[in-house]
Amino acid sequence: MIARTLAALAFAGLALPAAAQERQSFRVDYSVSILGLNIARSTFTSTIGPNDFHLKGRLASSGIAKIFDSTEGTMDVKGAMGDGLQADVYLLNYTSGDKKKRTEVAFSKGAVTKAENLPVRKINPKRWVPLDKSELTSVTDPISASMVRASSLEDVCNRTVRIFDGEMRADLKLSFVGVKPAETAGFSGDAVTCRAQFVPIGGYKISKSMDFMKNKSKIVMSFAQLGTTGVYAPIHVTATTEIGTLTIAARRFETVSQ
Repeated sequence: MIARTLAALAFAGLALPAAAQERQSFRVDYSVSILGLNIARSTFTSTIGPNDFHLKGRLASSGIAKIFDSTEGTMDVKGAMGDGLQADVYLLNYTSGDKKKRTEVAFSKGAVTKAENLPVRKINPKRWVPLDKSELTSVTDPISASMVRASSLEDVCNRTVRIFDGEMRADLKLSFVGVKPAETAGFSGDAVTCRAQFVPIGGYKISKSMDFMKNKSKIVMSFAQLGTTGVYAPIHVTATTEIGTLTIAARRFETVSQ
């Protein structure tokens, strides 16, 4: 559930810049902490071309979180460059403790054609918000959703993104906050900050934590451009939770030579 929630905090854009003329590759490393304590690290590599993209990621628990529940996972997404980044197939494999889980979602022009979670999750209908199939169109997976395609920094925010992670459908409603300088290994320049409202639609368990995310959480996300692609990726994210503020910060944000 933590991995799904972290992924859902990312989002995608709909505005289109001029298409990238050359294939470019990037690496972004993130640290994840709560109450100032490191709980996870992740690395994402992306290759973006004029007509397609490929994203690969690794996530592993670290610090104090590793003591209680060791989690490791890989993500792989391939798709086309169109009205944003539209995945064809999204794959998530992860191990939490001694439990192995797998999610595969297939898309066709933004519509979900397949969604498989193994092992199949047992749900309590009394505490479960069902998901209507009508909500599975014009959606994007949570990983390619973290790559915003926009014509400028100012155009990244002020939009609603429809996300499906294989089980939960959620909207992220974004509003513009401002532009300010940002710096980390491999990057120095301007980043745009957006305020985000998380709105779960269906496919999730009713819980206090989900209610908090919907009604009380304060989410702020900053994005920086990857090279000259017109595609933006998260460089810093904060979100309040029931137990404290969650922070996702880029430790490395760089172009990789082909």
